[in-house]
Amino acid sequence: MGNILDYLDWRGDLTLRNAEFNEVDNLILALVSYVVLEGIVPGVDSKESVSVEEAAKAYFLRHTAEEIEAGTSFIHMIPFLLKKMGESRRFKNARLSNYVNRIDVDQQKQFSALHITLDDRTTYISFCGTDDTIVGWQEDFNMSFKIVPSQTEAVEYVEQTMKGFFRKYCLGGHSKGGNLAIYAATKCSAKVKKRILTVYNNDGPGFSKEMVSDPAYREAMAKMNSYVPESSIIGMLLEHGGKYKIVGSSQKGVMQHDGLSWEVRGKHFVECEERTTESVMFEETLKGWLYDLDEKQKENFISDLFDAIRATGAENLSEIGGSGLRGMTALFKSLSKMDSENKAVINKLFSAFTNEYNKKVVMPILGRIVPQVGTKTKKDE
Repeated sequence: MGNILDYLDWRGDLTLRNAEFNEVDNLILALVSYVVLEGIVPGVDSKESVSVEEAAKAYFLRHTAEEIEAGTSFIHMIPFLLKKMGESRRFKNARLSNYVNRIDVDQQKQFSALHITLDDRTTYISFCGTDDTIVGWQEDFNMSFKIVPSQTEAVEYVEQTMKGFFRKYCLGGHSKGGNLAIYAATKCSAKVKKRILTVYNNDGPGFSKEMVSDPAYREAMAKMNSYVPESSIIGMLLEHGGKYKIVGSSQKGVMQHDGLSWEVRGKHFVECEERTTESVMFEETLKGWLYDLDEKQKENFISDLFDAIRATGAENLSEIGGSGLRGMTALFKSLSKMDSENKAVINKLFSAFTNEYNKKVVMPILGRIVPQVGTKTKKDE
């Protein structure tokens, strides 16, 4: 079964005039915002733009294929998607603009986005999802109890960058990027909402119950198209309140979150009838735990967890395994102080990552820690 890279080989010669925009095109544009394009794509203060073809060539002048392949993050192969886009008739002339990429550890914020203006004169605003940075993952967890800075910035971004243009827009993203697209479409001004055609959410986490019950959210749902893999973990976090299409994947477990693994047939995703038992159980376990905690308990738990992770000296998840004995000791010491219930939840949370993703990124270190975290001590008993 093919994926989006194969799709570009099969249908990349068809312009949007020959074959209209579809759900697979959406995923391609959602994922390309993971590529760091600073110094290549003009920012929000510029009226300039560059073509996808130009951006791809510029990126690969700065980075070799060997350097990209040596990456450990689950998104490290996406620059090759940009390269294929730049070689295809379908996307090579699309214009990239309004690029932003901001990481603020103090605010626990990771925000990146860009505009992709297509041949059909619509613009897809692509919000970047969670990358390999620890601050990015902490922000995702913070969504369980508060509005996070990236969500607020997503609203400001569409208000600023859609001003003065009369074209129609699609908002979309993968992972946290899907959440930001929905949040921006829900909270932006009525004037901006009128110009949003569709909102695409590709395995993005949800929202609080209060947010989902907001009439503005219900209004935005009419424009939403949501997709999750059959073993979805990230896309099942928190509440959604709408329907979604279940997509087949060539990967297993949490690695199905990788959009490059989603299976494609023609101009559609391969659709599955239901999610896996593991995905359903994980959703029920995490939601049950979150609902039992008040906001302060959630905040303290998440803060302590990520302070412990940062105690290793790592800034990215892929660096945790190389933090050495001192880093491991600091992490284990912090985690071991948590109460039994929290330990049990952490075990289930981390075990969702143990099948594939751990081999390259997170679990080399957590695989040694989780069994110990889950072990009862005399104090626990």
